[in-house]
Amino acid sequence: MSKKAKIYRMVIPGKHICPYGVKSLRLLKKHGYEVEDIHLKTKKETEQFKKENNFEDTPRIYINGEHIGNDDDLAEFLGYEVPDENKKTYRPVIAIFSVAFLLSLVINFIINWSEGWWMIFPNFIAISMILLALQKLQNTESFSIMFLGYDLLSQKWVPYSYLYPYFELIAGVLMLAGILDYISIPIAMLIGLAGSISVFKAVYIDKRELKCACVGGDSNTPLGFVSLTENVMMIVISIWMIVENLIF
Repeated sequence: MSKKAKIYRMVIPGKHICPYGVKSLRLLKKHGYEVEDIHLKTKKETEQFKKENNFEDTPRIYINGEHIGNDDDLAEFLGYEVPDENKKTYRPVIAIFSVAFLLSLVINFIINWSEGWWMIFPNFIAISMILLALQKLQNTESFSIMFLGYDLLSQKWVPYSYLYPYFELIAGVLMLAGILDYISIPIAMLIGLAGSISVFKAVYIDKRELKCACVGGDSNTPLGFVSLTENVMMIVISIWMIVENLIF
């Protein structure tokens, strides 16, 4: 059976190459199609093409003369799952915690080997706090809006929703460095307790279905166990450091 395809995609020399068109072209070639690659070389030409054919976007793909659609339609036609931007996912949190754990291993075995394997745990929490704070700091306005939806302390004092990422970052950095415990411990304990109470109330008492602001304001991570874990970890590391200071 003939496997011929035609793709219309935006390729403006020296200015813009449509990434969706590049991905679609690769998919077609990967699946053994002989592709006629037609470039739309200006914005005017692209708009004219869409207008004439009543298309909303490009690229546009034809297979054996039949119009398949855009890049998402092609992926679905070829048997791939089309990503849903609104789908709830824990992937961002899993990625952050995984990287934090790997970094804690590196720090423990290369730098803090003499302190013992148990330092992996506090280092992991401190690094997680730093990485999570970084996600929030990318867009503090977006984070604050999502955070205000469930955080009880922010609802009482709105500036806290903007300060939270900085508190989390400062506490994480100081804990990782092992300095100024009298600053890092109270901060971590405060935001951990306030966060735990807020998440527990919103999810387990009020039964609300919300998105978690833990990885930033654009997250599709559901508010729930993972969010509670983040806050509990901060409480645990605070208690850990208090006990450690009392003992040593």
